[in-house]
Amino acid sequence: MSNQGTSSRSRIVVVGGGYAGVMAANRLTKRDDIDITLVNPRDQFVERIRLHQLAAGGTSEAVVAYADVLSPRVQLVVDTVVSIDAGPRTVALGSGQEMTYDYLVYAVGSAGTTQVAGAAEHAFGVSTFEEATRLKAALDATPTDAPVIVVGGGPTGIEVSSELAESGRNVALICGDRLGPWLHEKGRAVAERDLRRLGVGIVEGARVAEVMDGRVRLDNGRELPSAVTIWTAGFAAPDLARASGLSTDELGRLVTDETLTSVDDDRIIATGDAAAPSGMAYRMSCQAANQLGPLAGETVLTRLAGGTPEATSIGFVGQCISIGRERGLVNLARRDDSAVAGRVRGVPAAKIKELVCRSTVWALSMEARRPGSAFGFKDRSRAGRVQAAAVTPLTERSR
Repeated sequence: MSNQGTSSRSRIVVVGGGYAGVMAANRLTKRDDIDITLVNPRDQFVERIRLHQLAAGGTSEAVVAYADVLSPRVQLVVDTVVSIDAGPRTVALGSGQEMTYDYLVYAVGSAGTTQVAGAAEHAFGVSTFEEATRLKAALDATPTDAPVIVVGGGPTGIEVSSELAESGRNVALICGDRLGPWLHEKGRAVAERDLRRLGVGIVEGARVAEVMDGRVRLDNGRELPSAVTIWTAGFAAPDLARASGLSTDELGRLVTDETLTSVDDDRIIATGDAAAPSGMAYRMSCQAANQLGPLAGETVLTRLAGGTPEATSIGFVGQCISIGRERGLVNLARRDDSAVAGRVRGVPAAKIKELVCRSTVWALSMEARRPGSAFGFKDRSRAGRVQAAAVTPLTERSR
């Protein structure tokens, strides 16, 4: 494959077609003198925030045609990037072909991690379309009253366990130290009450030490039966950046400065779950990705124009969680993502959550039609936190 183009046109390769990658690619179409290629392993956009609905057998297929969310000016290449060579500015594809770039946007996203003994062999993930599809098949083949264990008390664990319990499954949720530690205590109380109302057995103060065929063992020695074990505890970025010799943090995210530019190469820009600005990454989330994607595009556009990119800044508004199909929780937050007591619960929160899911896809399609339309929030306190944390060089802290 060749994307050489003419010498007068810059070549931009976006690696990864999730929320951040699509937003970045669409934002780049503000200029008509560049060639933009998005490389993604699937030929459909995956609505990751709906994968728990797909796995539980709901009505959502969790996919959208790229034609609905990606600008027609962006060339979609269905393939996998297996390595990046920053020197000659090339990427090698799984098909054996090679692409060259002038700027590369690194938007490979994240996936679940299963580092506990037996988890990779005996547990099902739900962080990718393929994982959710395999989980759905396993659940379809399992009696409704068979015990199901969900590991991880974060947003994904809450949504998966509640979705399954609402459909009549016998579900236990293993939370680690406590349910939703990132929630305000009042929001946590709402989540716990609604989960128990659905029949979810909540296990706090214990972690899974080993996953076995038909059961799990906790770190307190207790064993629980499990016909299907679902792993939602922890996420990490793919190993592509590290394997390509680029600086990453402990979770594999590409370390960048505050303009999302790699600390190793100013022709590589990272965004979404795969970016760690100043080694202080934002929470892996759709909320962050939809804001970071356009900003990564703006960094590239500014560099193409010969300017100096501004430090990026995004702000959060809260956590939005579905608890089954009929109820939910919106726990408001400060711009720095710290939870506050303000919350919406029950049926209104469920409606807000569904509106968020729909508006996320709408925002992608709007950016495709009108590049520059997507907007975000700012966290004006981040600059001070970054300055306070800058004790040692990034390359020493983050390799």
